[in-house]
Amino acid sequence: MSGAGRVLVAVYAVLALAATGRSFYQIATKFDEAPLAYALSALAAVVYIVATIALIRQGRVWYRVAWATLVFEFTGVLVVGVLSILDPELFPHDTVWSWFGRGYLFIPLVLPVLGMWWLARHRPSTGHAMRSDARTADATRTDAA
Repeated sequence: MSGAGRVLVAVYAVLALAATGRSFYQIATKFDEAPLAYALSALAAVVYIVATIALIRQGRVWYRVAWATLVFEFTGVLVVGVLSILDPELFPHDTVWSWFGRGYLFIPLVLPVLGMWWLARHRPSTGHAMRSDARTADATRTDAA
């Protein structure tokens, strides 16, 4: 992984750390003030951690996990963002995804879109394609001999 992929993973890692620290502090010190908001922040932290790992790891399974976490994250940002605007009483304190991630400079809104774009452009190779390439290489060697 290089270039934009490294930046993407770095931003996910920073967001994972920030969301984890924030939610841990909120749950430990004032959970009773806004349990839904703080539980959602903890869920967002877990999603960011899994997304970070899935973006780093190779293979089709991790590719699918990355897609699942990014789609879940984007859906969460949209749903919580809309609900936090339409019914602010649901979230008396902000979550990572409130107001579409306003407290995090809207990075939670933009990041999954960039992640899905990156995943779409970096699909893992399939075993079938690798077998075809091996057959082509074998045929070329046979023809050359």
